[in-house]
Amino acid sequence: MKIKLYNTFSGKKEEFNPIQPNRVSMYICGPTVYSSPHIGNARGPVIFDVLAKLLRMNYELTYVRNITDLDDKIYQAAKDEGTDINSITKRYTDIYQEDMKALGVHKPDVEPRATDHVPQMIEMINKLLTTGHAYVREEHVLFSVDSFPDYGQLSNRQQEDLIPGSRVEIATYKNNPNDFVLWKPSTSDLPGWESPWGFGRPGWHLECSTMAKSYLGETIDIHGGGSDLIFPHHENELAQSMCSHMGKNFCNYWVHHGLVDFKKTKMSKSEGNILLIRDLLSISSGEVVRLALLSTKYRQLINWSEDLILESKKKLDRLYRALQSCPDDNLEGKPSEKVLQALCDDLNTPMALAELFKIAREINSTKDKGKLIVLASNLKASSELMGLLQSTPDQWFKSASNDSLAPEEIEDMIKQRELARSSKNFTEADEIRNRLLRSGVIIEDGFDGTRWRFLD
Repeated sequence: MKIKLYNTFSGKKEEFNPIQPNRVSMYICGPTVYSSPHIGNARGPVIFDVLAKLLRMNYELTYVRNITDLDDKIYQAAKDEGTDINSITKRYTDIYQEDMKALGVHKPDVEPRATDHVPQMIEMINKLLTTGHAYVREEHVLFSVDSFPDYGQLSNRQQEDLIPGSRVEIATYKNNPNDFVLWKPSTSDLPGWESPWGFGRPGWHLECSTMAKSYLGETIDIHGGGSDLIFPHHENELAQSMCSHMGKNFCNYWVHHGLVDFKKTKMSKSEGNILLIRDLLSISSGEVVRLALLSTKYRQLINWSEDLILESKKKLDRLYRALQSCPDDNLEGKPSEKVLQALCDDLNTPMALAELFKIAREINSTKDKGKLIVLASNLKASSELMGLLQSTPDQWFKSASNDSLAPEEIEDMIKQRELARSSKNFTEADEIRNRLLRSGVIIEDGFDGTRWRFLD
């Protein structure tokens, strides 16, 4: 069955045809390890985990997802915490990997670290300088966007439209405001490497270009990441890679997922609404969070809420109950053709989930033991393709919280929470909110006080 993917570069859905008939190369931008990952950081790994499973059904896949352990945010985090940089990167790399495992995300085939590839970055910079695509100015090496006429083709913008709000540094040493840093100087208190341009460190965009080339070659099949990376990160990757590869195409399919907001507000530290994966896992299982992330088409924005978590828990309960009715635990089968069709159609996970619930309804309505086993096997295999139903029904319901509360208990807990908030004991207030959420109770703060309701 042919896979179709929406290609950001062309702006349309295309049939996937890899460079080699039986092999696929896929590079996904991984985390910058300076803090604990939030729910927005989890969407990409979950989506591309499903895509990897789908691809492995028919191809030999090499899946690379990097660790960015070389970044100014890391250095600032180390300074803020009064510790060394290696401690920061190790701690948050470990947390990231543990959180991904809890969400059922398999490790990529290769997980390179930026700090291990600085010599290759220096080599790429030299190529760009030699071919006239880069220049040296005030101890910086910069990519010249004027040397690449197609700059802006991925983000579909004209150069004059690229600067506003785009995280592009404006500097007097640039020939063009859109020129971006390949190498910059470091001071004695910052990490750095000796280079032909002095003691310094590479620019962020260069890291991914180098690691992609090191493990997948000059042209790759699929490059993925969040839609917020299209510009400037992926635009710059494309430009410097093609120019250092003598004009060879860098990537054939650019796949970008939508972002996650919280109650229709963009998640950000300034808004104070960052939802850490660790905090979500304290009130719900990783499988519930995973289903919630798959419940919306991957290119669309997800509006995260407590309702979404509780609804996802109820959906998984329905699937596990259907599986529980099967008398045979040793289920082996193939994924449903309709589930495969949905996933092959640009990873349409909502449609695939709808097909899982159709199978569950068929299971619940049949009394034929033979048909029941076939349907249950079908449900199990289809769900596994999406990273779901990873436990047995007995394990699932045994671990599920049976923490029901009476209305008077809920009112009392809300009063305790209000006291905790008035005393600025926000940790205790959050714990009470999480206890209520585990019990299926939604609370909503307003000008007239706090209201609560059970999830329908």
